[in-house]
Amino acid sequence: MSKTHFKRTKILATIGPSVRSEEKITELVMAGVNGCRLNFSHGTYEEHEEEIRWIRAAAEKKGRAVAILQDLQGPKIRLGTLKDNHLDVHAGDELILDSAVTEHDGSLILPIQYNLATKVKVNEPISLFDGKIRAKITEIVSETAIKIVLENDGFLMSKKGVNLPETDFGGDVLTEKDLNDIAFGAEHDFDYVAMSFVQSANDIIKLREIMKQHNYDAKVIAKIETQKAIETDKHLEEIVKVSDGIMVARNDMSAEAGNEVVPIVQRKLIAFCRRHSKFCIVASQMFMSMVENPEPTRAEVSDVANAVVQGADVVMLSDETTNGKFPIETVKQMKKVILYTQNHLPVSQISQDPSSENNNYDAIASAVVDLAERLDVDLIISQTGTGETSRILAAQRPDVPILSVTSDPHVANQLALIYGNTAFTRPYSVTYGIDLVKELKASGYLKVPEGKDELLAIIVSGNKDRIAGTDTIRIRHI
Repeated sequence: MSKTHFKRTKILATIGPSVRSEEKITELVMAGVNGCRLNFSHGTYEEHEEEIRWIRAAAEKKGRAVAILQDLQGPKIRLGTLKDNHLDVHAGDELILDSAVTEHDGSLILPIQYNLATKVKVNEPISLFDGKIRAKITEIVSETAIKIVLENDGFLMSKKGVNLPETDFGGDVLTEKDLNDIAFGAEHDFDYVAMSFVQSANDIIKLREIMKQHNYDAKVIAKIETQKAIETDKHLEEIVKVSDGIMVARNDMSAEAGNEVVPIVQRKLIAFCRRHSKFCIVASQMFMSMVENPEPTRAEVSDVANAVVQGADVVMLSDETTNGKFPIETVKQMKKVILYTQNHLPVSQISQDPSSENNNYDAIASAVVDLAERLDVDLIISQTGTGETSRILAAQRPDVPILSVTSDPHVANQLALIYGNTAFTRPYSVTYGIDLVKELKASGYLKVPEGKDELLAIIVSGNKDRIAGTDTIRIRHI
């Protein structure tokens, strides 16, 4: 491994039918996947348990940490099952959406999986089929039903998504299903849990309280996809501050707020995350054409490259690996784009220096990255107990690899999705960072750069028995 072959922006792949086997998941990890997303909108607990075993086995086979992310469904509102799975509709049609309806008879009275009558207001906009049909709410018909009038022609299909960009769900973001899924997640040691349809920082605070009751110590990701979440920069930044990471969920954000909003929000969120030493995932339709084709489009390549240049920690695959015909090839293509981009263009600067809640960490991280640039070091070694040192180093966006070594496998798995990090679990010793480098050098994973006789490394460490004890920087020739 050298600087030019080390992928600093990470790849998160969603597990689904196209890769749902131990063999395929192993192929994903070997191809360059750093984390796997389990979408709890689909699948049974038994299936997820099997997937967890396969992912952990693949990580062990590769000898590297791989993160597992539990993505909660949240109040994802969908139509029910429609007769013949199809209904043609026209502008001016008045539809009734009724959560009490269990079977569609082909009329304009449609079943819906969520009771909107208690949440919406007359004249609020609503869209069906993930934005393909636009409408306005005209009447609260009953305790379970609302009336809407359509603004364009089209058709509807069973279980397609419904978006309400201006509706305030009043903090009712976690459903009964989510609460059951959180309990399951706590029992199965996920590394991250993502909360869908976040509207405010309070949503994240409530999730943390519930997780604490279950002793669930996964890092929390806020999915940004609602109009409420992005209404002001201050509001958006508050969500970033109380979260461990952010997912730019571009598909639902587009349906809620409009396509034109998404690129600007993405850039702001990446900058906010870098400023506050959080991590950021850019998600949805990055290589969507590869669901059917073996090559991405030039526009998709530009999309991934832009995320890399903006400084995203992670780029995510959804349909490409769940239902795509070329899931392994998609990962390889994404890795190729990431490497070429990072090796030919630096990460964009942000307006403020990265900072965290610990000034000591910030000062040390800044000094380490400055030394790395001045001395042209080959790698940074982070000896970490909690992972915090490695996360704050990553926020500085160094252009050299960060090898993180910890005695806690859970911490190593979490660091697998952090920019520039490759994490390893080893029994603690005062020298376990330097010992790891010697081990990786002997195995051929680390190579001395051409024209050099040895590796030059910066080791960041602290006192094992001290909380937030990172206080030592050493320069070593290996």
